[in-house]
Amino acid sequence: MFKGLGGLGDMAGMMKKAQEMQTRMAELQEELHAMTVTGESGAGLVKATASAKGELKSLDIDPSIFNGDDKEVVEDLILAAIKDAQTKANERAQEEMRALSESLGLPKDMNLPF
Repeated sequence: MFKGLGGLGDMAGMMKKAQEMQTRMAELQEELHAMTVTGESGAGLVKATASAKGELKSLDIDPSIFNGDDKEVVEDLILAAIKDAQTKANERAQEEMRALSESLGLPKDMNLPF
C-alpha cells in the first residue's frame, strides 16, 4: 500500500545532500576569496598576487627592471605575471572544487558550477 515511501526516503536523503553541497559551495566561495596565489615573470622580477577567485590583490616589481627605455618589456612582464596568477587561481579553484566533490561522495571528474 505504501510502496512509494522508500522512494520518499531516498528523495529526502538526496535533498539533504543537495542542501549540504549548497552550503559547502557557499563556504568554498568565501574561502576562495581569502586564498592567494602568486604568479611570476622575469625569473621573479615581477610578482602578481591574486585571490583564488582571480581577483588581483597586489603587484611586486623589482626596481632593477626600470632601466632606460624598457617600458614595453616592463609592461610585458607585468602582464605575464598577472596571467600566471590568474592561471594559478583557476587551477587552485578547480582543485578545491574537486576536493569538495570528493568529500561529498561525488565523482571527482564532475564539474560543479562556480
